[in-house]
Amino acid sequence: MTSLAIESHGKPEIINSDQGSQYTCQTWEKACEGIRMSMDGRRRCLDNVWIERFWRTIKREYVYINPTDNVKELREGIKNYIEYYNTERPHQGIEHQIPMTKYAKIAA
Repeated sequence: MTSLAIESHGKPEIINSDQGSQYTCQTWEKACEGIRMSMDGRRRCLDNVWIERFWRTIKREYVYINPTDNVKELREGIKNYIEYYNTERPHQGIEHQIPMTKYAKIAA
């Protein structure tokens, strides 16, 4: 999904993540070459509250209410949810605006 996001929107200046194994493996590091990484300290969820909040939201609003044993189905569902999260879902932290709408205003 990171590769797809980079292809669609270009490389960001920074990526926020926790220290989960998926963010410390060589495949991830290669995919993120040239991008500054912001990673929280071990067992320090307050170091990177934005990514922790994102994962809480995706779990509550999608994963827990759409249980499946099918990995392909889960990946596709999460991909669709992230698209919704960025292009349709209002966010309290940005005055109930949609992230892509807010980004477009800033970028203009």
